[in-house]
Amino acid sequence: MRRQLHHSPKEMQQIANQYMQSGEPWPATARQIAEWAIRNKLWAPRPASIIEQCAELLSRAMREEYITDPQGRTVRAKHVVPMEKNDEQLRLWADIRTATRDHMEIAFAQRRQQIVGDCRQLKVDVDSYNQNANPDRDRPIQIEFDFTYDLQEIEALAAVR
Repeated sequence: MRRQLHHSPKEMQQIANQYMQSGEPWPATARQIAEWAIRNKLWAPRPASIIEQCAELLSRAMREEYITDPQGRTVRAKHVVPMEKNDEQLRLWADIRTATRDHMEIAFAQRRQQIVGDCRQLKVDVDSYNQNANPDRDRPIQIEFDFTYDLQEIEALAAVR
C-alpha cells in the first residue's frame, strides 16, 4: 500500500465545507480558511509533504516564468509534459529555448486540453446557475466560447504598444 504524502482534495474540500458551516465570515479567502483550519487543528503539514510543497512551489514558479523572444513577444519559458515511468506519474519540465519539438508538441496539446476542460466546466457551471439559481431566468448569463475576436483584439493592442 502506498503511503499518502499529502492531504487529498477530498480532505481539503471537507475542511472548506466545515469552515463554511462554522459561522465564520463567508465568502472567504483560501488564506482565511487555512488559518481557521490550522487554528482548529483540522490541518497540519505532514513531514513527507514538505518535498511535495516545495515541488508545488517550484512548479508554480516555473509556470509563471516568462521571457521575451527575439520578436519581442512575452512567452512562457518553462513547459511541462506528463509521462508515466515505472508505474509512476511524472511531470517533466523543459525550457522553450532548449526543449525538443516532441516535448513542446505534447506540452502545447496538453495545455489546449486543459483550456477545453476549463471551458467545458464553465459551460456546465453557467448552465446550472441559469437553470437553478439565476433570479432573472428571462435573462440567462451567456458565455461565448469562440475566442477568435478576443485573440485578434489582444494581438492588435499588443501591436500598437
